Amino acid sequence: MRPINGDDVIAAVEGSAAVLGTAVERDWKGVKAWRMEWSCQETAEHLAAALFGYASRLVTGAQDWLPCDLTFDEDADGAGVVEVLRSTGGLLATTVRTAPREVRAVHPYPFGSADREGFAAMGVAEVLLHTYDIALGLGIAYEPAEELAESVLTWLFPHVQPGPAAWPTLLWATGRGELPGRAPVTEWRWRNNLVIPAERFTLVGVRPAAARDLRRGGDGGFEWIEGGPYEGTRVAAGFMVKAYEAGVHRPEFGVFALVRNEDGRAIGGIGFHGVPDEEGRVEVGYDLAEGARGQGYATEALRTLTQWALARDDVDTVFATIEGDNLPSQRVVSRAGFTRATVEEERTVQEENGADSELQLHIRRR
Repeated sequence: MRPINGDDVIAAVEGSAAVLGTAVERDWKGVKAWRMEWSCQETAEHLAAALFGYASRLVTGAQDWLPCDLTFDEDADGAGVVEVLRSTGGLLATTVRTAPREVRAVHPYPFGSADREGFAAMGVAEVLLHTYDIALGLGIAYEPAEELAESVLTWLFPHVQPGPAAWPTLLWATGRGELPGRAPVTEWRWRNNLVIPAERFTLVGVRPAAARDLRRGGDGGFEWIEGGPYEGTRVAAGFMVKAYEAGVHRPEFGVFALVRNEDGRAIGGIGFHGVPDEEGRVEVGYDLAEGARGQGYATEALRTLTQWALARDDVDTVFATIEGDNLPSQRVVSRAGFTRATVEEERTVQEENGADSELQLHIRRR
């Protein structure tokens, strides 16, 4: 997996300019973009403003909206509009390339912030989708590179089941097209990854593209300490990919990498085995690279993620299923505030996992 980056922003913008550049002599102001109230020029202005705004916030890691905007001159023509798109796309690409890995800036959908890959993906999405709107309004054909559409889906639409091809799926997911067997989309939002701060590290939500890379033996775009990622993280990433491909993945109940604050390196993984059931029960699992063990990281991660989950309305119980002879893990969950399951609950777990398995269930109730 190659993380989405500034090169992708440039590729998207140059592809857009190549197509829209063939129609610079047309009436951008007098023609509406496809299925929009905006004219083609107003749509392009929105696109340029989005690219400029993303770069402006990411370059400083702004946590509040900046009191500035971008607008076209009244006498701007099609050629000038295309150049502004190339310019603002270049600004975003450069900012993405130079922004530190850990920087996040304000963006509302859905967790309040985005990292450099998130802003790159949003920029590419804006370019692809609004170039499509403008091109159809101007009566010209446009179809971006398939890998760009796939990157947008795997970085911003983790809740959308992949389709037979990425570009038609992205059009469908944003209310711009149809897919056989799927209902039309009338409302949509993309989803940046969730991050949950702990004291010594941050729980960073793993996106489908990164999970796929971890499953295949890669680093998922993270810089790991020696010995990481541990096998449990790769297994969990594989289950997450299966959920994504089945269309049942919810990113807030996915996998998180534990990224240490002091050096930006990943030390382990933690996550849920699925979404809460009808009773509000959700199972959690975790592991650490060997070099990070014995320092209380697992307890801190488990306590942090459990507190986050139990603050939600759809979660009443967080539990961990542990082998009976795994005493270190039992101590971790105990220190995190979990309590021993009842005999009946343990019997139920043993029946589900095999009568001969030695399992203990530790539960924490809200």
